[in-house]
Amino acid sequence: MNGTNYSLVQAIRGPIMLITLGTLVAMDYFGVYGFSRTWPLLIIIFGCLKLLERIAGVPPRDTRPPGGSVV
Repeated sequence: MNGTNYSLVQAIRGPIMLITLGTLVAMDYFGVYGFSRTWPLLIIIFGCLKLLERIAGVPPRDTRPPGGSVV
């Protein structure tokens, strides 16, 4: 895997966490399960996404010279 996959995992982490949170709040609202019982799922999802990020590889390196100026 390359830096593109790493960037993709980073880009989808926020939306997936928001979708998960919204689903858990909706389940609480409709009385399926209380949020107090399901919030650990957020930690599990976050951990899985961090694991995918690690598997995807290291982020692309910055090839600019030190100081950040381009000649």
